[in-house]
Amino acid sequence: MNPEGVKERVEETESSLAEKVLLRVLILSPLLLAVGFFSYLLLKPADLKNSKQIPRLQMGQLAPDFSFPDLEGRKVRLSSLRGRVVLLNIWATWCPTCIEEMPSLQKLHESFQDRDLAVVSVSIDVLGEQVVAPFMKKYGLSFPALLDPRGQIKKAYTTTGVPESFIIDRQGVVVHKVIGPRNWIEPTTLSFFEEMIKRSS
Repeated sequence: MNPEGVKERVEETESSLAEKVLLRVLILSPLLLAVGFFSYLLLKPADLKNSKQIPRLQMGQLAPDFSFPDLEGRKVRLSSLRGRVVLLNIWATWCPTCIEEMPSLQKLHESFQDRDLAVVSVSIDVLGEQVVAPFMKKYGLSFPALLDPRGQIKKAYTTTGVPESFIIDRQGVVVHKVIGPRNWIEPTTLSFFEEMIKRSS
């Protein structure tokens, strides 16, 4: 076969291959499009659910209720403390800044426990009592320590980390939020609690 003939055969083969590829693309494209569309429909509800932003807890809102066990296994419900001012502290044993504020939190508890102020701590440690009980004993803490190993309170109170604290009035309304550690017995803070107790009594 002469060179020209070979060239023509090659061109015919290439043309034939290109037509076959194009034909396959035209056949498969609608199928791939359909698969993609139905996958989108199937996944869409879950994606939308996961992408929904949880509304952030606002001051002036009713504090989300919860019920967690304490170190003795007794369930404590936030709403059962209605009628008292509540300092809700969300923390973990592995958090250095949580440890930093614990002594002043204990002193606040000792100073106000008979004056309608309830200090309530909720630990988000995944190991629960196993690590929280020794921690409370080590630092001499006597305020209630509730256990939330699944971290449910983080979602309910839209926290961004630990420690975070919420001050709740006698009617169960969140009036103040504190991000990070605080000296709970410095004069301004003590005066704040004094006024809250007097105002809402």
